[in-house]
Amino acid sequence: MLVDSLTDHAIYMLDPSGVITHWNTGAERLKGYSAAEILGQHFSRFYTREDRLAGAPVRVLDTALRTGRYEAEGWRVRKDGSRFFASVVVEPIRTDGRLVGFAKITRDITERRAAQEALRESERQFRLLVKGVTDYALFMLDPNGIVTNWNAGAEAIKGYAADEIVGHHFSRFYTEEERAAGFPARALQRAADEGRYEAEGWRVRKDGRPFWAHVVIDAIRDEDGALVGFAKITRDVTERREAQTALQRAEAQRARAQKMEALGQLTGGVAHDFNNLLMIVGGHLKTLQALAAGDLPPDDPKIVRAVEAIGIATRRGGALTRQLLTFSRRQTLNPVVIRIDERLDDFRAMLESSIGDATTLALQAVKATWPVKVDISELELALLNLVVNARDATPAGGIVTIVCENVVLAPADTPDQIVGDFVAVSVADTGTGIAPDVLPRVFDPFFTTKQAQQGTGLGLSQVHGFAHQSGGTVTIASVLGAGTTVTLYLPRTEERLRPAVEWSAAAPEGGAALLVEDNPDVAELSAAMLGELGWRVEHVVDARAALAAVAEHRFALVVSDVVMAGEMDGFALARTLRGQQPDLPVVLVTGYSEAAARAHAEFTVVRKPFELATLAHAIEAATAEARAAPSNLVQLRAARRRHHGEDES
Repeated sequence: MLVDSLTDHAIYMLDPSGVITHWNTGAERLKGYSAAEILGQHFSRFYTREDRLAGAPVRVLDTALRTGRYEAEGWRVRKDGSRFFASVVVEPIRTDGRLVGFAKITRDITERRAAQEALRESERQFRLLVKGVTDYALFMLDPNGIVTNWNAGAEAIKGYAADEIVGHHFSRFYTEEERAAGFPARALQRAADEGRYEAEGWRVRKDGRPFWAHVVIDAIRDEDGALVGFAKITRDVTERREAQTALQRAEAQRARAQKMEALGQLTGGVAHDFNNLLMIVGGHLKTLQALAAGDLPPDDPKIVRAVEAIGIATRRGGALTRQLLTFSRRQTLNPVVIRIDERLDDFRAMLESSIGDATTLALQAVKATWPVKVDISELELALLNLVVNARDATPAGGIVTIVCENVVLAPADTPDQIVGDFVAVSVADTGTGIAPDVLPRVFDPFFTTKQAQQGTGLGLSQVHGFAHQSGGTVTIASVLGAGTTVTLYLPRTEERLRPAVEWSAAAPEGGAALLVEDNPDVAELSAAMLGELGWRVEHVVDARAALAAVAEHRFALVVSDVVMAGEMDGFALARTLRGQQPDLPVVLVTGYSEAAARAHAEFTVVRKPFELATLAHAIEAATAEARAAPSNLVQLRAARRRHHGEDES
């Protein structure tokens, strides 16, 4: 009953000639024959044809008789012809010393054999892989760092044969400086503590030549977690490092070439436009010289045209520098809190005078738009640039629409991915549109789609710089034949609108102004302007002389250049004067300097070139600030610093 109940083992009996006399359930399941089918048959039918022809069944019984037991593994055949790998035990059965038959036990070990074969094949392939890899040095270290095996890649990279390096410490691959600094020991310690160490650095070959290596060290532990050694992989990446270095050099050279090309384009554009302006000024100066020499009468029409042309050229030169500075975000802004919808009517007259009769201007503004903090003159210039571009895009006439509205931006709404509350000012035209391949370049300085002499190529650059310097952005969308829309996004401000305080720029009775300017020609012109406003002017050339003059005389106004020779510039002078006389109005004048941006956070700044009205407005602002109560003055200056990102202290 026990034998018959076993299903995992085929247990059956043979007579002395090998004929099957007993058959259990396990034999039926394993070999596929029922007892009725197999009893009386010779056991050799379980062998493969090759084994039968080789006499294997006879040798099995003969070996069992001679040695008392036969045990082996081999292929056997089931009833359906399928093969399985079997573990076989055959023992002779004797009664009173007489052979009565054989007991045979067969077990199917096909799966175990497959697993063993797979393991052996995997180990064989791994050994072949490790031995065959020549691009990587693969070797083992004992816990102390002694090399215990060595592959062909290690020999190729490091130059040592296996019998030259096995048994030696791996630190000999490091440079002398790294060995002295303890790098090898720290590498093993990190691998032991963290399980892995990875780094790049210089290593040394057998012949002393250095190479740049990428190194990985893995800690190897047994089943109990005890450290038994390290697996070390080293790769020679010298060529890759040299290629990366060469690429970095090439990228740096390319960036420099691009910078020089951009600088050349910028210089060429500026030179072209300024040469035109200088041509106008220089040409008409001869007319004025003729007047001075008495060759022309004062009422000659040429004199009037010359003066008008020089004035126009001067204004164009000033606008050109403003556009350049705004594009580069170096323009000194004078931001104030406004509501654009309330200002559009003020802008309308200026815009309509620039748009011409063939084009219709339409303004659409949502009432009570959010307040924004911007430089009004720069906003006007940006709108003027956009409207003039729209006009030029509709040579046969069309409609230019300005829309002002509140928007809440999500990251996907603009390329800059800015978010929050903004006031969007869009200028749309029904003109010719811009080609898709040209559209990405429209904000580049001196790039223009207009005909020669129709534009400087700085209009959209100024718009771009103004928008970003104001904390916003600008987008453009265009379809050929269907028009273009440019949208300015200006950030909403939480500051409140402040009512304007009117102050007169005219000098008080007997009012004296101190002018600090080291350029004699500019000083003469500035003094003349102050004189027109009724000021009695005293001129000094540097900050030291200005402080001495203020110590001796009482002045009602100080007008100083920012950039001056000497230890103290105009900004430092203004701060010193404010500490001595807080109620003394100070106006700073600059063409452009790094100090101008800082100066504007605390003082009234006038940009060169300026006109009389601009100077008068600056004097009014400086006077209003100086006459303000000390607490209001502190709040005003703190707000200015916050706008310019400075520490209020």
